[in-house]
Amino acid sequence: MGRPLSAQEDTNRRMLRARDEMDRRYAEPLDVPTLAAIAHLSVSQFGRVFKEVYGETPHRYLQRRRVERAMTLLRQTDRPVTDVAWDVGFASLGTFSRTFSNVVGCSPTEFRARHTPVAVPSCFIAAWTRPRERVTPPAGPDQAARTVGLTTVLSEKREGVVAG
Repeated sequence: MGRPLSAQEDTNRRMLRARDEMDRRYAEPLDVPTLAAIAHLSVSQFGRVFKEVYGETPHRYLQRRRVERAMTLLRQTDRPVTDVAWDVGFASLGTFSRTFSNVVGCSPTEFRARHTPVAVPSCFIAAWTRPRERVTPPAGPDQAARTVGLTTVLSEKREGVVAG
């Protein structure tokens, strides 16, 4: 048998179990009590620890995961935006469009128009277009806090890439 897990390793494994469940069931209704039970933590402790480990709340992680999947569906299919929203777990087109715009920076329809299918492996496209945290500098010298926003980072190499 191996050495016993440290408290940090145990916490990380619990969070990984919950995050893996979110990744598997992103299109299903998931709530924090269910995820906390998977991690064997209380609801308040789960939310706090998840944010410490992953840098975002469980709700925000799930929204981002759903938007990432929607980006792929919008790029690779001609399904209506409403169907894509439902396929990835949003119950409302308005919530989907607002969340998508906040994460990606444009509406789902604009995204589809700008991102025609590219003949490269989808794993490369996912890495190039994954929403990333961005720190915005303070607007004035008297602001002590920094604001954090999401932006989509695109690789310059993406332009003109064709599978060969």
